[in-house]
Amino acid sequence: MRSIWKGSISFGLVSIPVKVFGATENHSVSFRQVHAADGGRIRYRKVCELDEEEVPTEEITKAFEAADGTTVPLSDEDLSALPLPTARTIEILAFVPADTVDPLQLDRSYYLGADGGGAVKPYVLLREALNRSEKVAIAKLALRGRETLAMLRVVDDTLALHTMLWPDEIRPSAGVAPDTEVGIRDAELDLADTLMQTLGELDPEELHDEYREAVEALVAAKLEGVEPEEARERVEAGGKVIDLMAALENSVRAAREGRGEQTAEAAGEGGGGGKEDGGAEGELRELRSGKGAGKAGAGGTAAKKSAAKRGGAGEEEGPGKAGKKAGGGRKSTARKSGSEAKDSRGRRSTSGTAKKTASAKKRDRAG
Repeated sequence: MRSIWKGSISFGLVSIPVKVFGATENHSVSFRQVHAADGGRIRYRKVCELDEEEVPTEEITKAFEAADGTTVPLSDEDLSALPLPTARTIEILAFVPADTVDPLQLDRSYYLGADGGGAVKPYVLLREALNRSEKVAIAKLALRGRETLAMLRVVDDTLALHTMLWPDEIRPSAGVAPDTEVGIRDAELDLADTLMQTLGELDPEELHDEYREAVEALVAAKLEGVEPEEARERVEAGGKVIDLMAALENSVRAAREGRGEQTAEAAGEGGGGGKEDGGAEGELRELRSGKGAGKAGAGGTAAKKSAAKRGGAGEEEGPGKAGKKAGGGRKSTARKSGSEAKDSRGRRSTSGTAKKTASAKKRDRAG
């Protein structure tokens, strides 16, 4: 691997000679522009707008365009005479926790290698100091004709350098987020959490550029003079979501199928339906209804409720309960019989009183 820059890391009074190597490479598809009629390449020539003649590279120099449009020519000698302390130095400014660096500032990535035998020990010293502190170094350096911020961190056993944008080069996010009030239900958040967990971990080895592979296959087919394979059906994107819950549920099902997990439908065909046998459908139904909210933190409560429910069902089906029901029926009948007896006694008591009254009237008339 060929180095693109040489200099030194300034770590206090310690100087570490280093070489800079590109850590990334671009594999994206690139196309040439050609004349549709005959396939000839379309090329661009550097032409002076004043005399309309092509200008060779050695006659081209830099210029700075002022606010009013005036151009100020600047030669390489002018630029090299500018005071630039970081021209060949990676000057470390501070050590900060990695999570305090906004990823929006990160730009390009490079590896730093020790330049010469004398640089090995201070190189390893800085690497181990970063490892033990669990921090990253913020530095400044001049690279590709401009001074830039940079972050140094450890990747495996190597020092890595990430160039950074200056804080005033980051645009504010104001006005980008939706400005309307949106209500999110707990059931929707629970489904989103389930989808996140279902997607699982990421295997970097499985990541690849499907578009580039498709272009390469298309080009290979055309070179061989054969018909290219029919492209897969394109997935429509960007449409309006009609039912967010349904979209989340379908996403969970698709993610589980993609990971080879048994779906609820497959489990139902096999006679199962429990959560161990692909009961995703039941879990999704619980989440949709809101019963699954807070399930992770309330497992014990849910278990108790389930046990109580099972216990109640057993009582209803058990003989003891049936006996209680039968006893209840007899007791009710007894109460009814007692009431009827009371009514009968009441009627008899009323009849006796009437007889006594009639006898008293006869005695009065006789007297």
